[in-house]
Amino acid sequence: MDRDVLTLLPERLDTVVLIAAHCDDIVVGCGGTLLELCRAHPGVAVTAVTFTGGGSLREEEERAALTAFCPGARLQMAVLDLPVGQLPTRWERVKRTLEDLRARADPSLIFAPTTVDGHPDRRMVAELVPVAFPDHLVLGYEIVQHDSDLHQTRLYCPLAEPVLREKIDKMLENYGSQRDRPTFDAESTAGLARLRGVQCHARYAEAFRVTRLVLGMAPLTSDSPYSPGHS
Repeated sequence: MDRDVLTLLPERLDTVVLIAAHCDDIVVGCGGTLLELCRAHPGVAVTAVTFTGGGSLREEEERAALTAFCPGARLQMAVLDLPVGQLPTRWERVKRTLEDLRARADPSLIFAPTTVDGHPDRRMVAELVPVAFPDHLVLGYEIVQHDSDLHQTRLYCPLAEPVLREKIDKMLENYGSQRDRPTFDAESTAGLARLRGVQCHARYAEAFRVTRLVLGMAPLTSDSPYSPGHS
C-alpha cells in the first residue's frame, strides 16, 4: 500500500492568527499543532481573538492557556465580551472586529472554526473569516460536539504522543471550569486524535478543513495572463 503523504508548508511563517468563538475552542481544536508550530518557529507573532468570555473567569483561563500553548511566541490576544450562543445576532460586531484585525495583521496562517461546525456561534464566525481574509490560508479546526457528526477531513498535523499528552494536560490544567464536560476530557481528545492519526498514517493527529488552497509552482509575473490586472 502506498503510504506517501504530500506535505505542504507555507512559504513563510512569521505571523499566525487564531480566531475563536469561545474560550478553549483554539486549544481543543488545534492545541497540539500550536505547540509544534511555536516551537518550530521561535519568536513567531501570534495574534488571538476570542469573541466571548471577556471579563469573566473564562477570560482568565483563556489568557493563561494561550500563553502556555504558544511557547516562545510574541503573543497578543483579545477576549471580547459578546454573549455565548448569540453571536449570529452580533454579526456586525464580529465582522467589524475581523476587518479591524485584517487592517493590523497580514498573517502567514490563520486557524479558525469551520462552516460545517454544528454550533451557530462558530459557524457564523467561520463564514466571516474568509470575507475579512479572502487571500489567506485558513485552516478550520474541528471540535467534537454532542449533536454533530464528524466531517471528512483531508488536512492533518501528526502529533507525537508526548505532544498529545502535553495538550491534554495543559487543557485540563488551564480550563478548570470545563473539566466536567464529556467532550473536554482526556479520552475524547485522545480518541479523536487517534482516529485522525490513522487517516494520515500517524499515531495521533489533529485534522483541519481548508476551503481554498493555491499551489504556486512558479511566481506570477506582471505579463502572466493570470496575474492581477492583466488585460
